[in-house]
Amino acid sequence: MAATTGIAQGPDSTARTVTTPTGAAERPAGRSGPRPRGGRGPDGPSGSPADRVLESTRNRLRFLRRRFWDTLPARLRLLRTAILLLTAACAGLLVISGLAASGTWDAISGRHAPRTVSAAGLNLALNDMDAQAVNSLLANGNAGKGRMAVPYDKAIQLYDEARRSVSRELRTLAVAAEDDAQAQRTVELLTDDFARYQEFIGRALENDTRSGGKAAAVDDYRNANDLLSRRLLPEARSLVEANDGQFEAAYAAERADLGAQSALLLALGAALLAALVLLQWYLARRFHRVLNPGLIAATVCALTAVVLGTQALTATSEQLRLARRDAFDSVVALSRARAIAYDANAEESRYLLDRDHRSAHEAAFLAKSQSLYGMEGAGLASYEPQLAATWQAYRRDHHDKRFTGEFRRELDNITFAGERAAAERTVEAYAVYQRDDRTIRSLVAAGKEQEAVAFCISWEPGKSNAHFGAWMTALDEVTGINRGAFDTAADDGRDAVTGLLPWAVAALLAAVVLATLGLRPRLAEFR
Repeated sequence: MAATTGIAQGPDSTARTVTTPTGAAERPAGRSGPRPRGGRGPDGPSGSPADRVLESTRNRLRFLRRRFWDTLPARLRLLRTAILLLTAACAGLLVISGLAASGTWDAISGRHAPRTVSAAGLNLALNDMDAQAVNSLLANGNAGKGRMAVPYDKAIQLYDEARRSVSRELRTLAVAAEDDAQAQRTVELLTDDFARYQEFIGRALENDTRSGGKAAAVDDYRNANDLLSRRLLPEARSLVEANDGQFEAAYAAERADLGAQSALLLALGAALLAALVLLQWYLARRFHRVLNPGLIAATVCALTAVVLGTQALTATSEQLRLARRDAFDSVVALSRARAIAYDANAEESRYLLDRDHRSAHEAAFLAKSQSLYGMEGAGLASYEPQLAATWQAYRRDHHDKRFTGEFRRELDNITFAGERAAAERTVEAYAVYQRDDRTIRSLVAAGKEQEAVAFCISWEPGKSNAHFGAWMTALDEVTGINRGAFDTAADDGRDAVTGLLPWAVAALLAAVVLATLGLRPRLAEFR
């Protein structure tokens, strides 16, 4: 067969294979030789696995860009998705914040505050019970001979009331301590020690009914008072501090959370508003429409939601601060002052009953007075005159710092209507009581023991116990103002959560619906 050479040309072809004498087909010009390794052939990439992975990643990115960004519908859908996600984040944050704030208010007003008040009430009732026990011993005379009937009956009545109060508070605290092992142990110790205390007081009162039994009664009372001062009162104060500490921890944690949540809501809200404004601008630019009513309404709803949500979180935080710092801090200080007042009043009676330890009781009375209204360098003889002078200085200038103590703590935390006047009446009633104390000690110094006892424990107008009652009435008034303010703040804090946050979430849902409806006609143009 004859060999052919060259490339046959035809109208329908570009190049034809030339047959060689051996019958092998030659490659067309420009396609000869082996294909280089690592290059790109007509069927796809070749080379190392890393090159193939890189090329695959590039292909995916190109696909995602074409799907979500290169076309106008893709960009609109991307902005819509961003708006939906930001709205959901804002709504979720508001729901979580509202549930947490409601839980905190429930814990504070339903657990922490009542437990602290119960512990403070226990401390007060213990001091009151002891004061009435010693008053009954003073009023009974010698086995009932020479008994001061009205003071004695009043002391026995108040002793029984205080004893029932202690039992009631112990039961309340025992129930409250079920989830706290340390508090439960403290309540158990208090219950055991209280039973022993009642045994000592019972023996003292029984011995006092026997002729010549006053000395034995005083010894039994000393044992009871020693148990009270060394164990019962420290244990009661530890419960006050523990429960108040739990309140403080819950308060600090929730205030920090509310601050962080407010900042996050503002950041998410700003991003949501920016996305809505960007979408509005993009539609106006690409579709030559000035405004999109649906997006305008959605933007207004989103702005409303952010404002309402921020206002709710800020108001809750402020009411929490008011409830704790302005109201309950004063309640704790005033409750502590009331317990100290009863203990100081008992020290006066102990001073008259226990003649062998009068100097110790005088020192204890001065220490308790200083904890209520402290003045540097004031002794028992100079305390009342210095009190009068420093109080007059304070009335002229409320920034005068010449005294300290529980009363000062309250006077430096005046917040509510009528609180200052009530607090000042309390200090003025206290000053009257301190003048009575000087009268009692002057009568003792003059050898008028019976007159001193009568003046000390009598409830007649103008006598010491009557003035003590007026002091406690004034103290209760200012405490009541702060307790009422605490309750009001708790109610307002809950209202901020339940009243504003649901509207904020509803506004966010409306923003989602309006944004979706406003964008739907534009996307429909590309179908």
